[in-house]
Amino acid sequence: MDIKILDSWLRDHLVTKATPAEVAKYLSLCGPSAERVESRGSDFVYNIEITTNRIDEVGIYGIAREASAILPRFGIPAKLKPINIKDKVPNLVPKVDYLDVKVDSKLCPRFSAVLIKNVKVGDSPKLIKDRLEASGIRAINNVVDISNYIMLELGQPVHTFDYDKIAGSKMLLRESRKGEEIETLDGKKFILPGGDIVIEDGEGNLIDLCGIMGGEASAIDNETENVLLFVQTYDPTKIRKTSMHLAQRTMAATIFEKGTDPELVSTAIFSAINLFKKLTGGVPEKNILNLYPNQYKTKGISTSLKFIYERLGVEILKKDITTYLNALEFKCNWKGNALSVEVPSFRAKDVNIEEDVLEEIARIYGYHNLPSRIMSGEIPTHPASPQFAFEAKIRNLLAGLAGTEVYTLSLVSKPDVDEKSLKLKNPLGSDTEYLRTSLMPSLVAAALTNISMKDQFHIFELSNVYISKVNDLPEERLMLGGIFFGYINYRDTKGVIEALLGKLDISVTFISEEQKGFDASKCAIIKSGPEAIGKIGFVENTDFIYYEFDIEKIFKLAPIVIKFREISKYPSQEEDITFVVPEKTEIGKIVDLIWSKNLVQGVSVGDPYNGNNFTFHIWYHDDGKTLTDKEVEKVRGEIISSAKTKFGAQVKE
Repeated sequence: MDIKILDSWLRDHLVTKATPAEVAKYLSLCGPSAERVESRGSDFVYNIEITTNRIDEVGIYGIAREASAILPRFGIPAKLKPINIKDKVPNLVPKVDYLDVKVDSKLCPRFSAVLIKNVKVGDSPKLIKDRLEASGIRAINNVVDISNYIMLELGQPVHTFDYDKIAGSKMLLRESRKGEEIETLDGKKFILPGGDIVIEDGEGNLIDLCGIMGGEASAIDNETENVLLFVQTYDPTKIRKTSMHLAQRTMAATIFEKGTDPELVSTAIFSAINLFKKLTGGVPEKNILNLYPNQYKTKGISTSLKFIYERLGVEILKKDITTYLNALEFKCNWKGNALSVEVPSFRAKDVNIEEDVLEEIARIYGYHNLPSRIMSGEIPTHPASPQFAFEAKIRNLLAGLAGTEVYTLSLVSKPDVDEKSLKLKNPLGSDTEYLRTSLMPSLVAAALTNISMKDQFHIFELSNVYISKVNDLPEERLMLGGIFFGYINYRDTKGVIEALLGKLDISVTFISEEQKGFDASKCAIIKSGPEAIGKIGFVENTDFIYYEFDIEKIFKLAPIVIKFREISKYPSQEEDITFVVPEKTEIGKIVDLIWSKNLVQGVSVGDPYNGNNFTFHIWYHDDGKTLTDKEVEKVRGEIISSAKTKFGAQVKE
């Protein structure tokens, strides 16, 4: 996840003289990666990448906390400024008179809300607008902007309802039923699959698609006077499932699906109340509804100095370890060389074992400060996996035959599969619903995007297809597929395939056979002996020629070591024979007939001319002697006689 934050906003929480370039550099060495720093007028914007496990860094305050721990390691003083909550309301109560609530705590571990009356909806101050827009969020009005501002600053999503639109001042937070419909703030209507977290008001209306986007039925507008400020945490799995199923990827959903800190809710709601009072003139109720049945219990992790030394390879003083961890708000308790660490609530999700504590020490100490040593011992001489080497050989051979390797998505649409194919439970769209069972749809789609760029091309791919199995995971079958476009004729493409198989020392035959997805009478099954190993043909309704091979089958057929025959000391005799063949004659069968004759060492076919005139170039050879004209003439006669008898072919003089 990537975020953008203003340097001036960061310094509301971080006291340091470090330049923006220094902040970005040293953060990247020991913490979140600051990809770049861009100037914005007299200010600067940090583009920061947040790793999935560090959702505590998604807010500006979390980045400031990291910077305050890291910068001193590079000789730059830095201090974290605690969040200043003025007029903190102490009354967090389980029941209020302005809202009747029923919540499933498994879906919502912490539910907090407060009514703010006499709100004046209008524009936000320039400072708020600038900070939101620099972070990539459009300013709307002061009420909505407060929600987004708190989310960006603290990393805790906040939602607001028009209180007067909540029928009966009642809320029921529950799982949705399959087929229920909700219209969200962006005007989209969704049919819910069931099991989503929603809020229902007193008349049964769905007013919130929790953790993702609010409902249009309770939206803030220019006539809003009373606002229900709502801060909560959710079951992250539920949020992720709904977000992916509905393809609604909001920033709130991205945060909630990673598991937010329930202890942060109090800070967020108090901060939001202060902003409401300042920006809208609203008056908050003195009692804040707070449903928090399973409060956070401090988690402790034990480790030792010996463990730290052995894993890091360096000796770090105990006082320095304490300094590093305290700066990250971990509490340390030493008993001799044994260390007990209390984990702060915002790190409870990703710090669970002593190796996690070790990682915190290592990164603040600096991975760049850890000693490095060149690997010793003998260089391994074991050969790579034979099948990996075989796959690499195929790639190299096809590249040498003017092929270009491509990589395509394994997901395809319903028309590209059969009824036995596997369907995803949460596809992002109708074009990526199913796991493919053939490479053809993916390669045809890739070819269609390239036909306007080149007059002729050959693309290929080595990838898995997925064959369903009853009550089990699918079989992942590695296949080779390819597309020819713009080649003059089928024989040219067949020649490429024959060249590939020849280099692999695999003898094959091409048998005409009808196949789904190919034009009628324009597909051939490729066999080695009785076993089918692939196919080639014209893709129906296109100008493409497609081929496909089962990699495991050709791997078993291809010899690991190819044997070469010694070059003969006797010359060959070569000649051309031109046949006029009847229409629809399979030329390959004539080639096979010629090959079957004694002393024939090679056959090639030239392009046809004058309709059905085909010229066959033939090599005659004997390893034991030089052939005489009479011996060649005898074989030639057998070829001509057999071609005439079996195929009705006439020699063109």
